[in-house]
Amino acid sequence: MDKTAFYKLSYGLYLLTAKEGDKENGCIINTAIQCASDPKQLSICAINKNYTCDMIRRTGKFNVSALTEAAPAALFQRFGMQSGRDVDKFAGDTETPCTANGLRYLADAAAVFSCTVTSAMDLGSHTLFVASVDDALSLSGAAPMTYAYYQENVKSAPAKQAPAAGWRCKVCGYVYEGETLPADFECPLCHHGAEDFERIGPAAAAEKWVCTVCGYIHEGPEPPEQCPICHVPAEKFEKYAG
Repeated sequence: MDKTAFYKLSYGLYLLTAKEGDKENGCIINTAIQCASDPKQLSICAINKNYTCDMIRRTGKFNVSALTEAAPAALFQRFGMQSGRDVDKFAGDTETPCTANGLRYLADAAAVFSCTVTSAMDLGSHTLFVASVDDALSLSGAAPMTYAYYQENVKSAPAKQAPAAGWRCKVCGYVYEGETLPADFECPLCHHGAEDFERIGPAAAAEKWVCTVCGYIHEGPEPPEQCPICHVPAEKFEKYAG
């Protein structure tokens, strides 16, 4: 299966927020669509590993803010590159407003939707939530951010500050600093695996190693401990002269 085919599907980018007791949280999602007009309903998909997903399962409430093309890279770092299980993403934030349901939203988003879950389905990696729209506000005339715009314009920001040696996610642009990328590494932003990372930095032009089993090419002074594609050990690699 060619996973890059899925990159051709059209997506938007959204901040999904929830609240449980005094705990507030949010994460970035790329799946939010109007699925019915009477009554008005939205469907979203949230990654099961995300704390926000757990909160929505328990509370049945969420807000979706549609991001604009002006959304900075820092927004994705804040809500997409750290877990609400470990940090308080709204700590000290007295500026981000709330809608009538008490949940946060981005005032400079294109629009915000306040929703109540009516049904949920576990899809394996994600949960699909279908929800009634309790309220909706159009906030800005700015163009909504698409996934394609993010890839072309926002994800490149970390690359401009690339480390001397590191790995960049080819899907979202997240940069992992280090000479060797762990074989089981998962991007904290888009959750793609090590096979979707590419070598960056001056050391990238050093030596190349090819897996003699699957053909995966690794760049670096030494072959990887394990092939991220077929998982064979380093001894199955040989220097690549291509």
